[in-house]
Amino acid sequence: MRTPRPPIYAGGESEAAKNLIAQKCDAYVMHGDSPEHVAKKIEDMRERRERFGLGPMQFGVAGYAFTRDSDADVNAELDRITNVNSNAKGFANYQQWLQGTQLEQKMSLQEYSVSNRGLRSGLTGTLAQVQDQVGRFAEAGVDLLLLQFSPQLEEMERFSETVIQPLNH
Repeated sequence: MRTPRPPIYAGGESEAAKNLIAQKCDAYVMHGDSPEHVAKKIEDMRERRERFGLGPMQFGVAGYAFTRDSDADVNAELDRITNVNSNAKGFANYQQWLQGTQLEQKMSLQEYSVSNRGLRSGLTGTLAQVQDQVGRFAEAGVDLLLLQFSPQLEEMERFSETVIQPLNH
């Protein structure tokens, strides 16, 4: 009899990592990206699972999220969260890390301000835009959104009240 355990979630973009995750894990978590790109990764991982004779797994994607009432307010918030000074202490470490990484895509300085390529998920915008994007992720096969907010409490509450609650009704 197997000992119960929590689901194992893992992420990685190298071939070795994807094969290991497909064989040994319950779920694959991805950096932020568009639903279209995520759908291709999900299909790839589903094919790997089938080749290993394993059943379905779950899929998660990272995303930085917020809603605002107008495009001008959305742009102002994006400016606030992506204001990264290239002279900041951590920037040299970021440049060094980028040179040694096996990530599938390069990151811009703007994306450095938000971890896990969270802005690429497109979960920032007006309420309708964000709700539509959540739906596109569901259609792509995403089971789990790993969201970031800043300031955390205020933005989580706003997201819950404006995005999650209406989707649950």
